[in-house]
Order: sequence, then structure tokens, then C-alpha cells
Amino acid sequence: MTLFIAGLAMPDANAAVKVRSYDRGSKTESDLGKSKGLKKRKRGSGGKSTGGSGSFSREGRPAPEDDFEQGELLLANPPIRLEQGLAEMGMKVIERVQLKNLKFSYLRIKTPKKMSVRKAVDRLSSRYPGATVSANHRYDLSAAKSLGRMFPRKAVSWGPVNARCGEGLRIGLIDGAVDTDHPALKGQKVTYRSFHQRKRNPAPTGHGTSIASMFVGKIMRNGWSGLVPGAELFAASMFETDRRDQMVGTSTGMLQAIDWLFEMKVHVVNMSIAGADNEVLKKAIEIARKKKMVLVAAVGNWGFRGKPAYPAAYPDVISVTAVAGPRHKPYPLANQGKYVDFSAPGANMWIPSKRLGNAFSGTSFAAPYVSVIIASQVAQIDGPADTGLLRNSLRRSVIDLGKRGRDDVFGYGMVREGPSCGSKTADASQVDKDTNLRNEVTR
Repeated sequence: MTLFIAGLAMPDANAAVKVRSYDRGSKTESDLGKSKGLKKRKRGSGGKSTGGSGSFSREGRPAPEDDFEQGELLLANPPIRLEQGLAEMGMKVIERVQLKNLKFSYLRIKTPKKMSVRKAVDRLSSRYPGATVSANHRYDLSAAKSLGRMFPRKAVSWGPVNARCGEGLRIGLIDGAVDTDHPALKGQKVTYRSFHQRKRNPAPTGHGTSIASMFVGKIMRNGWSGLVPGAELFAASMFETDRRDQMVGTSTGMLQAIDWLFEMKVHVVNMSIAGADNEVLKKAIEIARKKKMVLVAAVGNWGFRGKPAYPAAYPDVISVTAVAGPRHKPYPLANQGKYVDFSAPGANMWIPSKRLGNAFSGTSFAAPYVSVIIASQVAQIDGPADTGLLRNSLRRSVIDLGKRGRDDVFGYGMVREGPSCGSKTADASQVDKDTNLRNEVTR
């Protein structure tokens, strides 16, 4: 949970710096106030508002690598006497963040008004070559509204389940805000935290609630259910509504969410987000993997070929693309590239709403399939999990699509064998049968 400690005594330029520490003493979004209780901002002219539908477009937004918080930098591994150097360059520390669980810290730095963020990154990197410096990048959600209707479990030929399916699994989710009073989630085992900036409104609940429902949504009268309704979900929102009424997620929100989910001891972390390569985030994810945290991410919906989206493109993350229809054709907006690991259905996923329901498409809705399978495997492993070994295990039970073997469109292939909702899944059994799996050297 999030504990804000402000106004700590700091020498010189750091006298007004806020220090945040994220541990069990934080307030939830309900403590901070629901979005409807906060001051509403007028809709800006830039970008396309997401509202509460969960859809998103890059219309009105710059290219991913140029999409960041203006006037802000992130810096990890700060050198000694940093404050003096920053003052000479017209910069100052505005926040120190300590991620206690990952044992990782970074600074948010304010740049001079007449200095571009790119130039500021270059100047800091040149002056302090041992530090890790990046912009505070912003991220998209990987989903869009769709037509048609497909129940999540039926889309991958997983049979109907009972309410206890998935008991014992602890699934982490980094996404937008989640409405825990949603009909599909009310009464389910969902723990929610929001890591938006206090000066901004929290994100709309459309996308985050849809993905949460896909994971642990209760069984409905029409036969719909989440993939594992008996599992426990820990949902972290890294998204917020900016001054232009756009829903954006920042690197700082993602860092804090990863740290909290590590503390929650989840079996897997699912991320339906896409953005630019960020050196500070990359370093934190490397630390998370060394601590045996397993992360799964959607490859993104920009339609890029060969141009990666992050965090899916980091080697420490298992990436998932979407396929559409009974013939498992490529989802047309999905990114393609060497970083694509696996495929799963991601078109026309029907999610119940407070009235009827909506169908959504995107790589966002493909990632949960892989996350559920991996969570089942991790829950069965007697010892720390390893991302490379899990990736290698999952390769053995996929349907090869497209070109023979791994390709840039479908990765290794489409997942097929889901949780049995009994003791062990078929995939988890494969992990146990291979006695040499933990000694393999994999990617």
C-alpha cells in the first residue's frame, strides 16, 4: 500500500523534495476518493478520450519514444554530490522513490523550462555515465472495442468451470483502474491499489475492469465466466487522467505497481500495456526477474512490424500477441517482431457490464490466457520460478501457426492447454516430469 511521507528535511535544493515509500500502510483508491468524487476537468483538444469504454487510440499522441511527461526525468543509481551538479544544470529533484521490496530506488527530476527532455537526458547521461537516466515515458492500453461475441474460455476451447476453479492462484495485474463493484467482480477475491499521481484523477475503470473480469469474473447465468474465477487477483492501476483528459500510464506508476505485486507474492504479473524502451524500468524488471518474479505482457496494438513495444520486448518478459477467429488469423493491429513469444485469442471477447456487456479486441485480451497457464505452473513448482524455464516449457504445448517453428507474427504458437482446475494442469505436469528443466540454460 502507499504511504506518503512529505516534507522531510533535506539540505539545500532538496529541502522541498517529497519522499515516497510503498509498503503495507498505503491508501487504496477508495480511500483517496473515487473518480466521480474528484474535480472534473474540461476535455482538452488533443488526443482521443477513452472515457470508460476501455478503448484507446494513438490518435493525437506522439510516437511511443516521444511520448513522455514533459519536464521530467527518471534517474536510478544516483552518484554522490548529485544535487550540486543538478543545480549547475538548472535541474532539481522533485521526488525520491524507494521501492522497498525490489530494493531499488530512483529520482524524479525537474528539467529547466527551455531545455528539452531529450537534451536533458543527454546532459545527465554525459555528466554521470554510471547513472541510469530516462524520460518518464507514458504507456497505452492494448485494447479496442469490437463487434461480435466470444466467451473467453470458449475462444480457446477450455470447458466450463465451477466457482472454485483457480483456487490457490495469486495473479497480479498492472492495468487501468478496476471497479470492484462490477457485477462480474463483486464478491470475488480482488485486492486493488491505484498508483496514480495525487494531483491527477485516477483512470477510467473500463479496460482494467474488463481484464480483471476476464481473469476472475464470476460464473453468469448465460454460461460466461472468467478464466479462473476461484483465483485471487491483485490489481494495480498505473494509469491516470491527465490535464487533456487522456488516459495515460507512466513509468513511475508501473515501477510502484511492480514493487507492490512483488510484496503480494503473486505467481505471475499480467501487463496489457505498451510504450517505449525506458532504461530505469528495464533495470527494475531485470531486478524483478532475478528475484524470480514472472511477468507477461501484451505485444501492443500499433500494427508495427519490427518496431518493438515495451515492456513486452524486454527479454525478461514473456510476450503475447492476439489471433482472431476460428482459423486463428493474425489480429491485424497486433505488433510483430522478434520479441513475440506466444499467441492466444484476442478478438471479440465479450465481457459483461452493469447493463448487458461489450465485446473487445486486442492483444490485451490475449495475454491473460498465457498468464493463467504460467500462474498454474508456478504454483506447482517447488522452488523459485524462472522466466526462461517457463517460456521453454510452454513452447512444448502450443499449436504452431504460420511459418514452421517460431516466427515474428505468432511467436512459438497458440496456447491450448489451460488449467484443469484440479490439482495440476497438463503444462504443470510437464514441468514436473522434466527433471532437468531447472538446470537448462535458456533465453
